[in-house]
Amino acid sequence: MPQLSVIIVNYNVKYFLEQCLCSVLKACRHIDAEIFVVDNYSTDGSRAFFEGRFNEVQFIWKSKNEGFGRANNEAFKLAKGELILFLNPDTLVAEDCLELCIHFYQQQKNAGALGVHMIDGSGMYLRESKRGFPSLFTSFCKMTGLTRLFPRSKFFARYYLGHLPETDTQQVDVISGAFMLISKNVLEAVGSFDEQFFMYGEDIDLSYRIQKAGYINYYFAGTSIVHFKGESTAKNSSSYIQHFYGAMLLFIQKHYGWLKGKLYSLFVHVVIFLKKAGAKNKNTDKSEQSFLYDRAGIFCAESMITVERVSIHFKKIELIEEKQLAATAPAALIFCEACTSFKAIINMMQQHCGHFDFFIHASTTKSIVGSNDKNKSGVALPL
Repeated sequence: MPQLSVIIVNYNVKYFLEQCLCSVLKACRHIDAEIFVVDNYSTDGSRAFFEGRFNEVQFIWKSKNEGFGRANNEAFKLAKGELILFLNPDTLVAEDCLELCIHFYQQQKNAGALGVHMIDGSGMYLRESKRGFPSLFTSFCKMTGLTRLFPRSKFFARYYLGHLPETDTQQVDVISGAFMLISKNVLEAVGSFDEQFFMYGEDIDLSYRIQKAGYINYYFAGTSIVHFKGESTAKNSSSYIQHFYGAMLLFIQKHYGWLKGKLYSLFVHVVIFLKKAGAKNKNTDKSEQSFLYDRAGIFCAESMITVERVSIHFKKIELIEEKQLAATAPAALIFCEACTSFKAIINMMQQHCGHFDFFIHASTTKSIVGSNDKNKSGVALPL
């Protein structure tokens, strides 16, 4: 029996998935693991793109998009691993990430789900790495901006558990579905994802059921991953608003009873109306987000990824070393994983967060990917 089954659901992010698979395969080198990719009827040519590649991966091609939860559940039925990792396709993991997580998980008594420290494509910590369960008040604080005004408050920032340091491993309520490690025994005891949730909220619901059954959910700060946010749905789009807040409503109605469900329903419908009205007044045209830079520094040897190939997307490319950054300060940094490691790349992104826009090229892949705004879709540049 494999020690680990990795399950990834893809939808129209083939270049991000390509980089993700490279990082996962390296992280599984010393682990008995199997990897599933369930493609939810992508329309970006994903099937042809991956044809004949990544032979270690079991691809499942769907004829329609049946939702995140159902796709994960289909692969879970085939999984043989003692541990199951639900992983988003727009993530990158360090080479030692899975080993560290498995070791920690197996040392804990009554462990339920485990999540990790996540950063976005700019190197910024993602608050959804650890969360509290939504309630009328926590949702009110989040939706009205009180959580943002008081990010460290136990009272106002309960949704993101802002009072708990991101650098400390600890027990939490909700684990993000972007990286969710759970034993197969726990999933068989509490059930996998509720397929009523089409997109968003599945991880909150599963975390709640795990905790209610007496297991403990852990936020593990011993490793970091990159989660390129918003690759499938723009944050300001009406689709995102409808799915996200609709999922919160479904969760409340399912778990908190009739009265709280009715109150939350009224509140959420008002918020959805206001959010949609606001979204209509915002220009979400991605063409305004330019990823063509006058100068970019690249961490690699020319023989690994040529300047000519990259220069299609950048006006001037300079081979660079980290010690040169303060002196040269290019607008963008391109990491070539063939010359370094995913772990080193993730560490540098955190170290230089806010100073550069980052792009990553994993060895043997046909693209570079990057993102400098967690509320907008990232960019994938074919090579």
